[in-house]
This record gives sequence, structure tokens and C-alpha cells, in this order.
Amino acid sequence: MKLTVKIVAGAAMLVAAGATFAQAGETVKMVRIDPLTGLLGPVGVSQIKGYQFFAEKFSGKGNPAGVKFEVTPIDNKLSPAESLNALKAAIDQGARYIIQGNGSSVALALADAVEKHNARNPGKEVLYLNDSAVDPDLTNSKCSYWHFRFDADTSMKMEAMASFIAKQPDIKKVYFLNQNYSHGHQVVKYGKDALTRKRPDIQFVGEDLHPLAQTRDFAPYIAKIKASGADTVITGNWGSDLSLLIKAANENGYNGKFFTYYAGVTGTPTALGTNGAGRVYQIAYNHYNMGGQMDTWMKEFNQKYNDDFYTGATIRIFEMLGAAMAKAKSTDPVKVAAAMEGLTVKSFNGEVQMRKTDHQLQQPLYMSVWQKADAKYPYSPEKTGMTLAPVAEYPNYVSSTPTSCQMKRPG
Repeated sequence: MKLTVKIVAGAAMLVAAGATFAQAGETVKMVRIDPLTGLLGPVGVSQIKGYQFFAEKFSGKGNPAGVKFEVTPIDNKLSPAESLNALKAAIDQGARYIIQGNGSSVALALADAVEKHNARNPGKEVLYLNDSAVDPDLTNSKCSYWHFRFDADTSMKMEAMASFIAKQPDIKKVYFLNQNYSHGHQVVKYGKDALTRKRPDIQFVGEDLHPLAQTRDFAPYIAKIKASGADTVITGNWGSDLSLLIKAANENGYNGKFFTYYAGVTGTPTALGTNGAGRVYQIAYNHYNMGGQMDTWMKEFNQKYNDDFYTGATIRIFEMLGAAMAKAKSTDPVKVAAAMEGLTVKSFNGEVQMRKTDHQLQQPLYMSVWQKADAKYPYSPEKTGMTLAPVAEYPNYVSSTPTSCQMKRPG
């Protein structure tokens, strides 16, 4: 209870945005609406540390506009209804930049609410920056001018994942196990489509959907997977739903491969232990051993918080906002949105571009595998002695998927 009160009180301290022109020292106040309590709370808590860490790195001389970034969290308990209340509270206190990522069901509700708010309140527009919600509908049938996605969507990741699986002849029987909400459904849909195109010989031997963040024992699901004869499981699970799934697989003797989106997220490395070596994979836009500046940042983050940084979209948001505000010579969300469309920035793994047609960031993707940390790939999450080592890289054009977005632009 104390945590929630403290966070909401922090949000209440937000003040109305003042000057509309970017200048050195101007503060850009942002609110991140995501779970900080419950089974998936540890993910949100880790991510807000990332926002506060990088807000400091990218403030002032850290961005071309010279602005200061300030990020405040509100706990939405993973509830769309709570998120809409949080959005209203943030807007009432003058926040113009809203960040969210954990849960596409929440993302769809927020995108709709921001669209309606902006239509009804000209001059008080809000931008919604999506760091992790990957339902393709957000940049297709339900796309919005006011929504920008910095993660790669489910279909993009599945294109890369299927390209990798297509070259693994030992993969013959696939089982889909996913959370029962929009993201989980999309993993199954796009997974079947991409694998049918790239490896038509692969058999789909089963699929299951389970409630989001409610299952504590995945042993019955592992029993079904074993009974199906599956040599590979594809899952979009994250947080406790992935950690407990992997734990159950290890405890119940399932030795097949897991292809995941979120093996590097809080709690999962510990659940993987050494048993997942060589058979748990992750498709993502970054991994633990990127090298260069990212390597330095991750070591510093780990020393400061005794935690692992993994949501690279955090960095992209600050990079893009700083560049867009400098280009627009303004922090007004309307002008910043226009400047961000089609914008290209050099990021931690090369150039990334915010596609104008649907506001989906175009970016490289990496397939990595869980293995023992070594001299070449030394970063060890959660002090496991293990790491995610890259085995394949897919440039922007490989994972880029077409969009059906018919965007309505203001004016």
C-alpha cells in the first residue's frame, strides 16, 4: 500500500507544461503507467529504474534539445481500467508524455483513450510512447497518430524467429503455449503463418492459452507438451508466466527447445538456471552482450541497482524525443509527433527509423541462446553464471512487415 501511495503522490506533483519551445534546462515531465505490484510487478519496478537511470543520462547535454527528462511511475496493477484512471490523473496534472508497455490489452485501451482526449482537447494533446506492447493491431487496424511503438511487434519478431527455425532441421514438432490476451493470440496466429511459409513440413502438435499472471503451477501444461511429442515450444510469455513455465519444464523433465520473446526479463534467468543451456532462445532487438556503449551502461546500471537492464526501448525513447524536440524546436507534443515521423537516429545497434506510415520503429533483431557466460559473452544476468549469446542478427528489412494503417493526421 505504501508503494502505491508514494507513486500516486509523485504523479500528483506533476505541474502543467509551461513553455512550448525547447530550451536548455526545460523539464519534460513523463509518466509511465505500468504494474509495480502483483506477480508482474518486479518487471515494472526494474523498468522504472531503467527510465530514471537513462533520464539522467540523456538530460541536458545528453540530448540535442538540451531538455531535462523526468519520469514518474503510476502502478496500474496490469488493469486497463486502472490504466485509464492513471491516464486521467497524469493528464489532469499536466503530463504530456505517457509511457506504457506491459500488456497489449492495456496498450489498446490507452491508445483509444489518448486519441479521444486529443480530439476533445486541442492545445492539450498527449503523446503515447509504447516501449513493450507488441500487438500488431496497434500499428495496423488500430493505429493512431498519437501512438509511437519503440519495440518490434509480434509479427516482426516472428518473421525473424521463423527465419531462424527454418534452418534448424531438428525442429519438427511445435507446441504453442501463450497468455490468453491479444499478444498471446497474435503469437499463435503469426507463428503458424510464418512457419507454414518457411517450413511447411513442421507439425503444429498443440496449443494452449492460460490466464495472464494467474498461473502458479505450469506442471499440467508441461505434461500436455510432453504428451504431444513436441520438440519445441513457442511462447510469448513474460514475467512470472515465463519464469514459472521454464521452472516447471526443468522440474518435470521436458528437454525440448523454447523459443521466447522475453527470456531475459526479470526472474526468468534465475528460473532457467543451467538446465536451459543450449535450448532456450530469445528473439529481441537487443541482448545482454551488445558491446560498446551499451556494455558500459549495463555494467553501471548493475552496479547502481544490483539489477539487470533489458528494456532497450527506454534508450530509444530518449534518443528519439531529444532529436525530435531539437528538430521541432519545441516540446509541444503536436510538433514533436510531426518531427518524429520518419525520423532516423543512430542508436546502440545502428540506425533505427520511426516509420511514418504507422509509427512502428524499424530496427535490427537478434536471436540469442542461453549458455554459460564466457570471455566472449561475459555478462551474467541475476548472477546465474549464464548469459544470452547472439547466434543470428536480422537487419531492419528482414523483420519489417507491411502495415494496413490508415492514419488520420491532425489538421
